[in-house]
Amino acid sequence: MFVPARQIRARYSADTITVYQAYSPQVALPAVAAGRFVAPFKRDRMTWIKPSFLWMMYRCGWATKPGQERVLSIDITRDGFEWALARACLSHYDRDLHGDKATWSRQLKASPVRVQWDPERSLQLKALPYRSLQVGLSGEAVDRYVDDWVVAITDITGTVERVRDLLRGGHEQAAAAHLPVEHAYPLPAKSAAGLDASPDLTADEMPEQQHAQ
Repeated sequence: MFVPARQIRARYSADTITVYQAYSPQVALPAVAAGRFVAPFKRDRMTWIKPSFLWMMYRCGWATKPGQERVLSIDITRDGFEWALARACLSHYDRDLHGDKATWSRQLKASPVRVQWDPERSLQLKALPYRSLQVGLSGEAVDRYVDDWVVAITDITGTVERVRDLLRGGHEQAAAAHLPVEHAYPLPAKSAAGLDASPDLTADEMPEQQHAQ
């Protein structure tokens, strides 16, 4: 199946989208208990949210990397997610989008959100020929994320460990059955252009019944 080079794929409903983060137990467990991020979570640091489950697995090594032993599934509002994308700046300079490096640099410093397209990952965590979006939140965006956007936080470390163990045992089909089903996310046209997303159906073009999966 053809996949556009730069496309957001995620679990989402009519109102929420699921993103992933991995933390130490010291940060993750209080967040799960409170249903929101609380101390020792630090608002003054950039926090990266990832709509792709497998990219998160690549980043945290199936919950084995130090400081990333607990994987969280976080449902946030689509309004909040799209607020972030509408104010995002690419973390790298693109001549076609930014004109000149000075303009890009000013935009990067002023934006509370930065994004980057990294190679999507297979079940074996190998790089695929298309990209996955990572969204970095800072300043006002972190405050909105913590205070307004988070709907639910779920610790999915048990599932991650189960998939990891199945893969280690050579049971790839059984492992794949535990993966979340992700669909192309319908971006507002203006955000799609600003993110340099691949031409695809936008939220303005997608039939209403396909807006929620």
